[in-house]
Amino acid sequence: MGARGTEIIQLANAPALAERAGEELLARAARAIADHGAFRIALSGGSTPRVVYAWLAEQAQRADFAHWHVFFGDERCVPPDHADSNFRMAHQVWLARGLVPAGQVHRIRGELDAFKAATEYERELALAFGTRDAPRFDVVLLGLGTDGHTASRCPDCSALAETRSFVASTWVEKLGAHRVTLTLRAINAAHCAMFLVAGSDKADALGAVFGGADVPASRVRPWDGELLWLVDRAAASGLLNDD
Repeated sequence: MGARGTEIIQLANAPALAERAGEELLARAARAIADHGAFRIALSGGSTPRVVYAWLAEQAQRADFAHWHVFFGDERCVPPDHADSNFRMAHQVWLARGLVPAGQVHRIRGELDAFKAATEYERELALAFGTRDAPRFDVVLLGLGTDGHTASRCPDCSALAETRSFVASTWVEKLGAHRVTLTLRAINAAHCAMFLVAGSDKADALGAVFGGADVPASRVRPWDGELLWLVDRAAASGLLNDD
């Protein structure tokens, strides 16, 4: 079984991409809440998602944040107040406003040993979703690295080979650091995997994904969901037949 559909939407620039992403999230949240009473989203780190979160922070009058449940797609092995923490970034620009109830924000405990943090987060997902099967996120937000990585699933990292767990600890050789990440099994169970890709430095990686290269991002194919790519014009220069 494969993804229900792959859609590429090209925006003029990074701010336009961020606004479109925010509007997509509000629309999908409304549908999810009407359908099953909650909107469950896994966040990404990075500069483009940061702008999206800042946009969401201004939408208190439009969004039913009381029914949002926020998770994280990956995390660095640092405390939550560390400058490199994905949780810290999202908290600073959005979550600290208290729009999403604190009990519905599920961070990865990056201050723990990576293996322990991954094991604990998998247990938390089971409790939050009420199942030991794959957690069915409404949306998983994803970025694209210049090497084709997404979340903390980097080329040649151990998480790429993980087929049983939904959360894994992984060693990223080029960074000399451990990370904690959702596995492909969890990402591909989502209703929607949404990539946010901005900047000319991502053009080659985007071209590689759509050119058939076997990079981590190209393995994201929701088995019964949507695959949505929001890309700005600079990143889209890497796509073939762009004229």
